[in-house]
Amino acid sequence: MADKNILVLCYSRCTTCKRALKWLDEHGVSYTLRDIKEENPTAEELAKWHKLSGLSIRKFFNTSGMVYRDNNIKEQLDAGMSDSDAYNLLATTGMLVKRPLVVAGNTILLGFKESAWEEALL
Repeated sequence: MADKNILVLCYSRCTTCKRALKWLDEHGVSYTLRDIKEENPTAEELAKWHKLSGLSIRKFFNTSGMVYRDNNIKEQLDAGMSDSDAYNLLATTGMLVKRPLVVAGNTILLGFKESAWEEALL
């Protein structure tokens, strides 16, 4: 996997992101870093990554963030928000997106789970 261009979307003040970047560096995995707050994912990118991931769109939301809670997004999702509407909502601010978000070829990783990262990136 080391020869693939790995994109890592992180927020610089996020402790989970810091741990994930440290793990990548310690394992010699080269990557391109993108600040998820400064350059949030577009609806088109999110749609592509969602399809590649095979995961529920809910997994793409940072459910512990204030933006998620303050805007009652769980209720919106429960009410049947379409994937398209979810992409557009997620694209409004990187703070809504689960992080770190890793794009490695056709592999999408959300959050930092060391075992999943080892399997996908080493």
